[in-house]
Amino acid sequence: MSLDRIQDFLAQKRFAFVGVARQPRDFSRMLFREFRARGYDPVPVHPVNDDIDGVPCARSLGAIDPPVDSVLFMTKPEVTRALLRECVDAGVKRVWLYRASGKGSVSPEALAFCEANGIAVVPGECPFMFFPEPGLVHRFHGFVKKIAGAYPR
Repeated sequence: MSLDRIQDFLAQKRFAFVGVARQPRDFSRMLFREFRARGYDPVPVHPVNDDIDGVPCARSLGAIDPPVDSVLFMTKPEVTRALLRECVDAGVKRVWLYRASGKGSVSPEALAFCEANGIAVVPGECPFMFFPEPGLVHRFHGFVKKIAGAYPR
């Protein structure tokens, strides 16, 4: 994984956020709020909710107007795989497949699909670690990854 690819994704101030939860205390909601607090415009994509924290939800990637060219997935791998075709149809150029532990949104099939369709992918990292001045927990997580040789370069 390339740090340049992560920085490229984070340079996009507007992107679709797929998998932001309805529950206010869910980790995905914390990340959604953090992006907004840092000046980003994440567009929540949710099949049921009308809004997330007052931000209108799109029902699908194709329904986002104006379109986005980046998508952050915080979904199960099978949901991610099903929605990647929508990414291609919507002209998405980059995706971030979130993972903190477990599989997250990442799967070998999703990675192969992205590669075959020219989509730049950030596989299995937490955006919190790459924000300027991350919180203590995320700085520590990044530090541990650096020591272990697992931090993106």
